[in-house]
Amino acid sequence: MTLADPQFAADKAREDRRARLFTRINAADKWFQVLGLAWLAPLMKAAAGDNPRAQLKDVWRLLGVPLLAICIFLMLWGNLAPRVQTSLGAIPGPAQVWAEALNLHEDAQRKAAKQAQFEERLELRNERLIAAGKADQVKSIAYTGAPSYYTQIWTSIKTVFFGFLIAAVVAIPLGIVGGLSPTASAAMNPLIQIFKPVSPLAWLPIVTMVVSAVYATNDGLFAKSFLTSAITVTLCSLWPALINTTLGVSSIDKDLVSVSKVLKMNTWTKITKLVLPSALPLIFTGLRLSLGVGWMVLIAAEMLAQNPGLGKFVWDEFQNGSSSSLARIMVAVFTIGIIGFMLDRVMFALQSLFTFTDQR
Repeated sequence: MTLADPQFAADKAREDRRARLFTRINAADKWFQVLGLAWLAPLMKAAAGDNPRAQLKDVWRLLGVPLLAICIFLMLWGNLAPRVQTSLGAIPGPAQVWAEALNLHEDAQRKAAKQAQFEERLELRNERLIAAGKADQVKSIAYTGAPSYYTQIWTSIKTVFFGFLIAAVVAIPLGIVGGLSPTASAAMNPLIQIFKPVSPLAWLPIVTMVVSAVYATNDGLFAKSFLTSAITVTLCSLWPALINTTLGVSSIDKDLVSVSKVLKMNTWTKITKLVLPSALPLIFTGLRLSLGVGWMVLIAAEMLAQNPGLGKFVWDEFQNGSSSSLARIMVAVFTIGIIGFMLDRVMFALQSLFTFTDQR
């Protein structure tokens, strides 16, 4: 055994460790991109010694440039906003909007504490009644205090997901049928072209009247306002998913279709084993577009119908006309944008989960 042998073995082990490290970084990079953290991978590679100069260039492009753009935007906003005077005063700058966001957070905490106190008092009252043998007088009373900002955010998120899920359940099967059958596609195309451009503001009165006529009870599983907003979201977010599903199914490789005929696959096997795996990328693209459209539609529907949610919050602040209303509306605008981005990331994560071929 020569003196070089141990050194060679140590070098080889070190290279193996580096190779495994870079393999893990490359695998994690797929999820960094899903989460909008693509700059982490080159930063980790630079720390591991993989061409630091080139990796830092990527960090600058992926992180530094966006941060610089945000800083420039904030500077322009801070300098130009005070020069624009409205009936409610000057447009608030970043500092005022941030201060109002903190105020909304504190207000939400106070309202949550009030609700907790109400529920605690109600529970103690019911316990005393039960102990006194008056169980028949026990009541479940809903809290009727003003909703907090976070409660309105959660209401909007629940509504958009409910409407989006209905749209997906309707659009994907119809899209598969349209993609497999040229006759069905020809039948659906005129309806798609007519109803796709219709504004949610046109659908909303019709949906409101139909829900009020059909859903007459006030004690049902869902509130009328919730159903009205959700169905409006469904009617407007249906079309991107339907169109992309039809396109994805109709554009699968014709050789695969021929193979399914040779193997005498039944319709269900053909759809689950052949059609869906091939069309998934376009289906998910349609679903991402549908969710984005649904989120925009929901805010408009809540504003017009005065249904609970972020849209109603914006309209109420506009009508309120206080000195803090503009700043609160700006907080809501950023909240809507951030939630829209997060919803898109959720759909992109699902798409990556189902369409990645290597998840190691």
